[in-house]
Amino acid sequence: MKRILAIAMFAAFAWTSAQAADISGAGATFPYPIYSKWAAAYKKLTGIGLNYQSIGSGGGIKQIKAKTVTFGASDMPLKPEDLKASGLVQFPMIMGGDVPVVNLPGIQPGQLTLDGRTLADIFQGNITNWNDPKIAALNPGISLPDKAIAVVHRSDGSGTTFLFTNYLSQVSSDWAGNIGANASVEWPVGIGAKGNEGVSANLGQTKGAIGYVEYAYAKQNKLTFAKMLNKDGKTVVPTMQSFQAAAANADWNSVPGYGVILDNQPGADSWPMTAATFILIHKQPQDPAAAAEALKFFAWAYSKGAKMAEDLDYVPMPSSVVTSVEKVWAAQIKDASGKPLFAVTN
Repeated sequence: MKRILAIAMFAAFAWTSAQAADISGAGATFPYPIYSKWAAAYKKLTGIGLNYQSIGSGGGIKQIKAKTVTFGASDMPLKPEDLKASGLVQFPMIMGGDVPVVNLPGIQPGQLTLDGRTLADIFQGNITNWNDPKIAALNPGISLPDKAIAVVHRSDGSGTTFLFTNYLSQVSSDWAGNIGANASVEWPVGIGAKGNEGVSANLGQTKGAIGYVEYAYAKQNKLTFAKMLNKDGKTVVPTMQSFQAAAANADWNSVPGYGVILDNQPGADSWPMTAATFILIHKQPQDPAAAAEALKFFAWAYSKGAKMAEDLDYVPMPSSVVTSVEKVWAAQIKDASGKPLFAVTN
């Protein structure tokens, strides 16, 4: 009750604050659909907007380090030493997953099945045709076209790419040795496109194409996604439940900055490319008032945004993680005088 009252109080204050300005952020395309939905609801409630540039995780990291935005967003968690060197606090905001998407006439969303090794072979150029025996073996009863595969990948630095390549590195030793996992890699084959939007546009224009995007984006834009064989050898569909299954046993405090990676988790129901997306904010922000407004927005999203997140098939953070994160805000994010910008309420 006290927490609800506190949120209501800061919302009421935001209404009456003549100095209130929009919150600025930049980064990952992965959470863009839910950030947009939260932003619209929050502006209606408080009058404060969110100016979020969906430019990819690499761009978000660069902008927050350059202090040109109040917060950065990345699907690739920064390492503890990088956070320390840059004076940043990192925390998870929401969870979701990557999905492979295709443009194959006659194939419906969730009809095609792939596994990690086959995906790695496709994106390395080792499998070049849709009726390849390896794909056919995963899809008995489906008529696969004798058509060349056109690979579409991200051209920008992207946490979506990090999750995708990190997963492929775990399931394919060839991928791990030749390409590896990063927000930007040297792709052996394919056409590069910027953002989920660019991948989707190229996919739509190219029959026989395959790419990867964030699931909420695929769902909103009615893209044809594939099912996957997971670590337990079970065929799974990307849903909030399969993302939750992958996240069920995560130990969020095991890595500084909550940098837990959730892909290729065990469990019959686990989606293999599941991840959290992270917020980055300076411990001593250049504009303390703007940072305080951003923390109020994030606190509201944690408390009031779960249903909106679930409607887009994102997974809200567990309450235990939220409590831990808010304690970190209070302890580490301060103005120049050492005063905390966020007060924990019980």
